[in-house]
Amino acid sequence: MSVGKNTAHDAGPLHVTGAARYTDDIPTPRGTLHLAFGLSSIAKGRIISVDLTDVRRAEGVVDVLTASDLPHDNDVSPSNHDEPLLAVEDVHYLGQPIFLVVATSHLAARKAARLAKIDYDAQEPILTIDEAIAANARFEEGPRVYTKGDTEAHLGKAANRLQGSFEIGGQEHFYLEGHAALAVPQEGGDMVVHASSQHPTEIQHKVAEALGRPMNAVRVEVRRMGGGFGGKESQGNALCVACAVVADKHGHPVKMRYDRDDDMIITGKRHEFRIEYDVGFNARGRIEAIDFTHYARCGWAQDLSLPVADRAMLHADNAYNLDHARITSHRLKTNTQSNTAFRGFGGPQGVVGIERVMDHIAHHLRLDPLQVRRENFYASGGNISAKMKPQTTPYGMEVTDSIIREMVDALEISSDYQARRKSVAEWNDKNPVLKRGIAITPVKFGISFTLTHLNQAGALVHVYQDGSIHLNHGGTEMGQGLFTKVAQVAAHSFGVPLDLVKITATDTGKVPNTSATAASSGSDLNGMAVLNACETIKGRMAAFLSDGEVVFEDGLVRFDDHEMSFADAASKAYQNRISLSATGFYATPEVQWDRIKGHGRPFFYFAYGAAVTEVVIDTLTGENRILRADILHDCGRSLNPALDIGQIEGGYVQGAGWLTTEELVWDAKGSLKTHAPSTYKIPAASDRPDIFNVALWDGENRAETVFKSKAVGEPPLMLGISAWSALSDAISACGEAFPDLDAPATAERVLLACQKLRA
Repeated sequence: MSVGKNTAHDAGPLHVTGAARYTDDIPTPRGTLHLAFGLSSIAKGRIISVDLTDVRRAEGVVDVLTASDLPHDNDVSPSNHDEPLLAVEDVHYLGQPIFLVVATSHLAARKAARLAKIDYDAQEPILTIDEAIAANARFEEGPRVYTKGDTEAHLGKAANRLQGSFEIGGQEHFYLEGHAALAVPQEGGDMVVHASSQHPTEIQHKVAEALGRPMNAVRVEVRRMGGGFGGKESQGNALCVACAVVADKHGHPVKMRYDRDDDMIITGKRHEFRIEYDVGFNARGRIEAIDFTHYARCGWAQDLSLPVADRAMLHADNAYNLDHARITSHRLKTNTQSNTAFRGFGGPQGVVGIERVMDHIAHHLRLDPLQVRRENFYASGGNISAKMKPQTTPYGMEVTDSIIREMVDALEISSDYQARRKSVAEWNDKNPVLKRGIAITPVKFGISFTLTHLNQAGALVHVYQDGSIHLNHGGTEMGQGLFTKVAQVAAHSFGVPLDLVKITATDTGKVPNTSATAASSGSDLNGMAVLNACETIKGRMAAFLSDGEVVFEDGLVRFDDHEMSFADAASKAYQNRISLSATGFYATPEVQWDRIKGHGRPFFYFAYGAAVTEVVIDTLTGENRILRADILHDCGRSLNPALDIGQIEGGYVQGAGWLTTEELVWDAKGSLKTHAPSTYKIPAASDRPDIFNVALWDGENRAETVFKSKAVGEPPLMLGISAWSALSDAISACGEAFPDLDAPATAERVLLACQKLRA
């Protein structure tokens, strides 16, 4: 039994010894050229003139390209064909690539890129949400609106009503491995691209487009990434296209990588949001109607902003049944980096909105926030009265698999929440400076791509005559353990030890038309595709060996009172000309979604979780620490509990970092000032909770997923919301008003919130 075991990451020893090979580690052929972009120094304006004389004369420079030198399509957008590789006449953000330096070394290219003399007709940039609203700068003509029930009427009738508005900052992906690419020209004009990308097929498509060739002339290979978090779903297009175009022109291998500063200045982030709410509720805290307005700062190009903003709307309910709801979303265009996918893909922003509302209601009614949350939870497993209508989300999807009540009940007991809440109150009564806070927040996260056709995956499996197994699939490995999980699926299917299974680099020449490894779908999609291929091969072997039942287990094949090793069975099948190779395919069933109407079933199922976080703040400085976190998370029947717990721990810390320490700052000219670890604070090992309890919910997926498991990539990030909620709880000990706390809740913001309450 390989599935369900605590199996170590297949590349774990390689990671810790430094032997794991990333794109930048691939030995480059002699004569490899290196690239660097020359970047805009203004956020908005028209290019008047570009003098590249000094760039061309610089040491080591082989060539310099502008937009007019590109042979075919000048676009690297994943969506709307609005993102030129190199600016043509206008620049739209500070850091936009304008020209491309080709040199004999990475350093020479970077040095030369700084020598350009560019004159601009500078214009006033649109940088903030307020400026974008005032200018009506947006990506859709009007706002997108999802509705359920009659929100206006029930707001007017509610016994209690509150309004509020708050800001949610963006987040830098800060993958340990920056963006990198290597293009190697082949005979006949073909191109091989080694990419650090979550979406090899997208790279293949954009490179083929840039070269003016069909996709079959481009092969993209991805062995692993040193982190992605959504930042490598579309943002790697520019490097790969640049490398391929230059490699095709010069006939040499070409390599490009971003230094950390360039990476942060050029690439997009998590979308910043402003969320406004108007909520009506009864004396128990039950929401009777709610009106949300989302303002998403998308940046200069569309990228993936529309589906990101959609998913924020789709998670505005989180784990709560809202009978009457209106969700309005504005997708705003600004002269900043084009924001992009980030773990949760807009869902976390939507969840933060409703969790803020729950805390505000509880504060107004002087109730335990947990009591208010319980009052609004979806019914367990769709268990509602026969007289009641099925519980549906604001977009019309029935919620029939909810386990949030049971999970929160269990976590309340295991975390000793009630006693600790009482202890926090007693502490705050006695301590005038240090204040503690505690919060429990739930997560309900929809699993599937909302762009329905992406919910598919392919695989290629070979069984060799010695019984060893080779498999390939469309998913990419970015440290999350996907390859290990999929290998476990194959080993389990064939009933062999895991060490007989080898997974090689994701390769568009082996499995075509892959979807991005995103939307938490890696194991769901690729695991099922691999299982499909394995079952096909097993069926052929079984039909050859016997007319009766054939069992594959414990490294043996049993049939007709006989048994032989799996290796012998494979050898025998090969000698009798039985095919031991198969492709596998999987398409997620039942999903259908109309994003214009805002109605349908965008998700195959929901994953659930809950977290209790306790914090302490210094009310004189705003400094704060997470003291303890208790997490209970739903992975269905986990394929690999050890890997899943690792994902949960990392997701929590990343989510808490987003909402507490990670602050992106632009100046009035649109220059990103937090573009290095010295100015942008990601959580360090010392920032994790001193007490960190993580447990998996004992259950299985009701949906027919691979061995009844559930996705685990994105949902845990939202467990970190409990840290932000706990900080708000601690601040509330400073006064009577509800804390006006934006995110990230940096020390400065915590201090200002404390001072405001005390004033």
